[in-house]
Amino acid sequence: MITRMIWNQTAHFGAGAISVIPGEIASRGFTKAFVVSDKVLVTTGVTGKVTSLLDDAGIPYEVYSDVTPNPPIEAVKRGVAAFAASGADVLIGIGGGSPQDTCKAIGIITNNPEFADVRSLEGVAATKRASVPIIAVPTTAGTASETTINYVITDVERSRKFVCVDPHAIPIVAVVDSEMMSSAPRSLKVATGLDALTHAIEGYTTKGAWELSDLFHLKAITMIAESLAAAADGDPVAADRMALAQYIAGMGYSNVGLGLVHGMAHPLGAFYNAPHGVANGILLAPVMAFNADATGDRFRDIAVAFAVAGAADLSVEDARTAAVTAVTAFARDLGNPTTLREIGAKEEDLPALAQAAFDDVCTGGNPRDVTVEQILALYTSIY
Repeated sequence: MITRMIWNQTAHFGAGAISVIPGEIASRGFTKAFVVSDKVLVTTGVTGKVTSLLDDAGIPYEVYSDVTPNPPIEAVKRGVAAFAASGADVLIGIGGGSPQDTCKAIGIITNNPEFADVRSLEGVAATKRASVPIIAVPTTAGTASETTINYVITDVERSRKFVCVDPHAIPIVAVVDSEMMSSAPRSLKVATGLDALTHAIEGYTTKGAWELSDLFHLKAITMIAESLAAAADGDPVAADRMALAQYIAGMGYSNVGLGLVHGMAHPLGAFYNAPHGVANGILLAPVMAFNADATGDRFRDIAVAFAVAGAADLSVEDARTAAVTAVTAFARDLGNPTTLREIGAKEEDLPALAQAAFDDVCTGGNPRDVTVEQILALYTSIY
């Protein structure tokens, strides 16, 4: 069996890491930046932490902030046109998953214009050329978009989200600076942290998992279990660990895939604009319970990572139960919603949600094969 791992060319970590951005731009010979962010980050001055560095270094740039949560096709198309008009030669993505995913789509379509419809990028896209170079600066400790080959776009017209998988989309430089994440509200830190935990747990149990990806996912689970609550409450040391943990999880799942949690979360974002991390936090433990019999002894490792007393000596069945219980309590204690009704889901939509989840590219990586009827039963059980 042949396996493949793809990561950034360069990554910088630690508080204050954004200071390296002007040097990275200069050393690579770029002349103008196109900054992709969102209006909230621009208004609150987070984007300005980077653009002020560009100002000081005399590097010209333009800012594109027409980005919304669960980024739609239309915002991507507008971004492609704005980039073409800008004369820029490097992209800087500043934000959580939505700006980063928009940035990736802009970069890919610019250099592969045959995919300008955006929809044709779904799945493993057959692009031939690498994206416009991207420097990715996350502002949440969750998606790890800065180190993945994946991005997600929303087709508003068809009420669906679709995943694009393309090694050509990976940023050439990642700058993981916990100070860029510090001003996020607690609810966002919780939601994005639960997204990172879902990446790590699904990556550890997906059909594509293997020894090298296991190293990343287990380490990430342990760090998130230890650090997320304190990071959400503003502890800077814990925040730095969360910033690293979500990146580590991204190094793994980007290369081996995810599973049913993400498959079921994506339709919730498309139908109701539900925050992705919140949806993952609702779904994670119930889907773990559904998958338990197909995970071998891996839930024992998850229970150990959550410091469950005596987990190493439990029977396989009890270890699985302990892992599910630990994750359930973790999400609940952080204050994440526990039902679909809380995020605006409608009972009459559940069959359509189930079909969309079954069709989602992430669902194929689930450790247990699943039917539309089983997905519907899962949605119903947590409605």
